[in-house]
Amino acid sequence: MPFVLWSLLLAALLPLLWAGVAKAGARVDNHRPREAAARAEGHRQRAGWAQQNAWEALPVWMAAVMAAWLMKVPAADMNAAAVVFIVARVAHGLLYIADQASLRSLSWLIGLLAGLYLFLRAGGVIAS
Repeated sequence: MPFVLWSLLLAALLPLLWAGVAKAGARVDNHRPREAAARAEGHRQRAGWAQQNAWEALPVWMAAVMAAWLMKVPAADMNAAAVVFIVARVAHGLLYIADQASLRSLSWLIGLLAGLYLFLRAGGVIAS
């Protein structure tokens, strides 16, 4: 299976990873988990924000992959974009947690551009 398809699973698991970081070592009442998240501070709060952003990025990436797949963009090009997207999104979460705002924004942009690249390839705007 091409890596681009695996990237869908990896992108879907990233929010869960950041949620785990947000909750690790914190006292959480499972009956009211959002109250604990609302009180989080420091790296736990930023990990929660990274989780939210990862959920927000997921549908765009899934749509980009689906468009590229349906329009038969070469697998090598899709795989390359998928590597860039996953690396950028992992970096985004880590930089969010580390409170590195400018680098975090750069990694967000790189991930967005990977999805945009797939859309543009699918639409024939960018040729191989």
